[in-house]
Amino acid sequence: MTILMFIAGLALLVVGADVLVRGASKFAMSFGISPLVVGLTIVAFGTSAPEMAVSVGAVLQNQTDIAIGNVVGSNIFNVLFILGVSALITPLIVNVQIIRQEVPIMVGASVLLLAICIDGRLGLIDGIILFALLLTYTAFLIYQSRKESAAVKEEYSDEYASHSSWDNSKPVQILLIIAGLGLLVLGSKWLVTSSVIFAKHLGVSDLVIGLTIVAAGTSMPEVATSVVAAIKGERDIAVGNVVGSSTFNILGCLGLAAMASGSTGLGIAESVINFDLWIMIAVAIACLPIFATGQQISRFNGTVFLFYYVVYTCYLILMAQNHPVDSLNAVMLGFVLPLTIISVVVMFLRHNNLSPGSK
Repeated sequence: MTILMFIAGLALLVVGADVLVRGASKFAMSFGISPLVVGLTIVAFGTSAPEMAVSVGAVLQNQTDIAIGNVVGSNIFNVLFILGVSALITPLIVNVQIIRQEVPIMVGASVLLLAICIDGRLGLIDGIILFALLLTYTAFLIYQSRKESAAVKEEYSDEYASHSSWDNSKPVQILLIIAGLGLLVLGSKWLVTSSVIFAKHLGVSDLVIGLTIVAAGTSMPEVATSVVAAIKGERDIAVGNVVGSSTFNILGCLGLAAMASGSTGLGIAESVINFDLWIMIAVAIACLPIFATGQQISRFNGTVFLFYYVVYTCYLILMAQNHPVDSLNAVMLGFVLPLTIISVVVMFLRHNNLSPGSK
């Protein structure tokens, strides 16, 4: 029954996010809002709706470790797994704006989260600050969208412009929005409840479940959006969806979760502060040189990303089973670190050999 509850909760989250995005997108475009703005805001944020529903729902059920683990784990999953899989499908050309603006904003949000969590608590004021930054970021995206190139506007128009007629009426759109929100609430409740049961049965913490199973499950809308976009050749959407959703997860999901916690705030586990948040920041920073090298995510980069996600997940599982920390660190330093250095050197040499001035 627990497995069925988990699967049903996950299904409700995915369907709820899709229904919510469809209704909200059509509703926004009926007022003349461009598909580009809809794609940058409603769709990007809508794919993060499961993370928001689960994090807020976990707080309301007093399962704060799942709330934190869900967001941190989702951001790691977004970059390493989703971009890795998408790049294996087709090398992803990265828009200059994403390199110069969106990735630094994602890195900044990650560093800010660590700074305000360093005292072991994410309080009400912290949540208000994060959510206020999200509103500012959204307003900035809408303002900046007016300056986008015709090619980018056409790409978003092809993807998000209206192609159906049954949901063109405002009552239907409002009904879809309400139904989507309802499915998200119910799905999050079932997913959190079943995840807690899983954690107790497997003998691991709620945090580990949040960082792995819940994080991967709530990221399914991002997986679908980016993979389908990669298959269609809509590379701006494939990359922008991941980067935008990661920023929203921090500012929006944790912002609302902290606000929902009231005066008590969210307690942050020491392991998150000392390890997982640093991994999330490292993953975000790693995007800068990789994206900037030839302005693309190659299949080689995608393979490296996927490898790192497997290593990170295995590390969490081994830690949960109380394996000696020294041996785990030896594996990380003796195997992963050298491979990282080799990967960076190979990437640098490839870039120089392929550059216009190379011989």
